[in-house]
Amino acid sequence: MHIRLLAFLFFVIIFSCNPKLSNGLRKNDLKKDVEIITEKGIIVVRLSDSTPLHRDNFLKLVKQEYYDSVLFHRVIKNFMIQSGDPDSKHAKPGAELGNGGPAYTIPAEFRISLFHYKGVIAAAREGDDVNPKKASAGSQFYIVQGKKFTDSGLDSVETRRLHRKIPSNQREVYKTIGGTPHLDQNYTVFGEVTRGLSVVDSIAEVSTDSNDRPVKDVRIIKMKLIRRKN
Repeated sequence: MHIRLLAFLFFVIIFSCNPKLSNGLRKNDLKKDVEIITEKGIIVVRLSDSTPLHRDNFLKLVKQEYYDSVLFHRVIKNFMIQSGDPDSKHAKPGAELGNGGPAYTIPAEFRISLFHYKGVIAAAREGDDVNPKKASAGSQFYIVQGKKFTDSGLDSVETRRLHRKIPSNQREVYKTIGGTPHLDQNYTVFGEVTRGLSVVDSIAEVSTDSNDRPVKDVRIIKMKLIRRKN
């Protein structure tokens, strides 16, 4: 009985220090990374505290095993790899994908400090014509591969796509690491890859059909929350 009582008290202490939040997550979940186990290897993602709505939604879906078995259904080399459509889990070869997801959107959380350099994770969304507030899709996301830019290339993006200046520190990143600057402040960036960029590159290299779907399926086997290593 004494041992059982001690075990019970230990359980109570642990869970009182890690309370359940209103969205079903626990407090400690907010400080965990996400391990994405794919057929091409493992990608580890750290979510941003600057975008709490997107962070919490992604963590919630991971804990619900929502992403297990989904495909990377849209892949464009030197641009990005996209996933998160639940309809892809049992999709037939060649079927057009990208319309699935939960029946809600997430308000945009644009932050000037979060931009589309190589390795960030961001939320997909419907186009401006039906989505003027740029709200994010409930589950679909993409990881940026992008490309490196020159100063003249960035000047062109500023003039033709963004209609604003790119901060000097971000220009340097786009010139040295690469990314997709024309998406900045139009799609919500909510985290970054901390391990597995080579896996992103590997997925981006696969052959695709006319809908940008990989000819040979590339599947997310499982996602799970893991303790941060640093």
